[in-house]
Formats: sequence, structure tokens, C-alpha cells
Amino acid sequence: MLKVRKSSERGVGAHGWLNSQHTFSFANYYDPNHMGFRSLRVINEDRIEGGTGFGAHPHNDMEIISYVVSGALEHSDSMGTKAVIRPGEVQRMSAASGVVHSEYNKLPDEQAHFFQIWIQPNKIGGTPGYGQKSFEEALSREKLVLVVSESGRDGSIDIKQDADIYISRLKASDTVDFKIRPQRGVWVQVIKGSLNVNGTDLNVGDAVSVNDEALLTFKAKDQSEFILFDLA
Repeated sequence: MLKVRKSSERGVGAHGWLNSQHTFSFANYYDPNHMGFRSLRVINEDRIEGGTGFGAHPHNDMEIISYVVSGALEHSDSMGTKAVIRPGEVQRMSAASGVVHSEYNKLPDEQAHFFQIWIQPNKIGGTPGYGQKSFEEALSREKLVLVVSESGRDGSIDIKQDADIYISRLKASDTVDFKIRPQRGVWVQVIKGSLNVNGTDLNVGDAVSVNDEALLTFKAKDQSEFILFDLA
């Protein structure tokens, strides 16, 4: 069964320096019908104006993942990490027992566009951790790229949850299939373009939750990009 979450139905956070669209309940946006999907708790599509960003603030017991679409994010945290996240790169911060971090738009005259994703870990506490990797080359070569997994298999970034995250970039008329294991659920978030998934049309910003299906067939109507979450 596929259930569409239209882009226009998302919550909106307009703060001047930050424009955010919330797929699930977050901050001042609350919808009891959209609290998350399995272990996936947050998908925020954020656009930060140049020279601004999130000041230092704490997190704990959450796997926080960022994927930069355009621009550049400058990251700093209480673990001593300092890094810049650029398009095609994925960052994972395991907040665990507690971490303080900040995220700023590195470019003063260009908007930063990225997805902030929270996944609930399979155990609380522990030592915070950080991972970052560029998948730009793989995304230019492969139709579906594993970027996050529990074991860190196939060059992906490891995470404290039975959750696989894939990113796909398709050209117009490209197709790709994804087999779903028994008892798994899938969430698909469209970043760019428009797709047809098992006969269901999705446009930029739309999403679809998938339960009780064995196979997904994606066909790009035009140049498209999406994130696929494969969740226990």
C-alpha cells in the first residue's frame, strides 16, 4: 500500500533567515497524524540564507543526518569536529548521551538547501559520534546509492538503527527497481523533479509511505532526485 504525503501538506517554519518545511511534527508544527514513520522521526527541508544558521544547541539520543542539495554548511560540535558539508555529501551525527553543535551557511551570498533527518536509535546513551562522506561520484554513476546503514556496508555511513538510506538521481525516462524485504517499510522523499512509483505520481517535495509491498518501480518523468528510507 502506498500513501502519498503531498508537499503542500507539510508544516512550514518561516523565520526570515530560515525557511523550513516539516514532513512530520516538529517545533511549532504539530499534527498527530504525522509524527513519524517507524524509526524515522524528522524530515525537514531547510533553506538557510547566506551568513546565517543554527547557533550552538544540544541534542541527545537521536541519529541526525544531513544531506546538502546546494550551498555549503559549516558544522562545529562539542566533540571537537569542524567540517564543511557540500552538495552530494551526507553527514551523520550520533547525539547519544549528549552533544552540542552548530550549523551555519558557509557562503555569505548563497542560500544553503539541505535535508535534516532524525532517526531514533536502537539504544539510548553511549558515546556521541560523527561521520561524513561524499557520494557525488557514486551518484553520477549508479541509479541507487546506499549512503547510510546499520553496519556501514558497501561504503555507507553507519547508524545506530536497522535503517538503510539510499539516494537516487535519475535522468528523464530512467527507471530503477527496489525490492522490499518482508516486514520492512519504505519512505520516499522527492528532492527534485517528478516520478512515477508503482503507478503513483510524485512531484518535487512530495513523499510516499510504503507498507506491504514487495517491489517498487521508479520511473523519472524528468531529471529527478529522491531519498529512500528502508526501515525495520
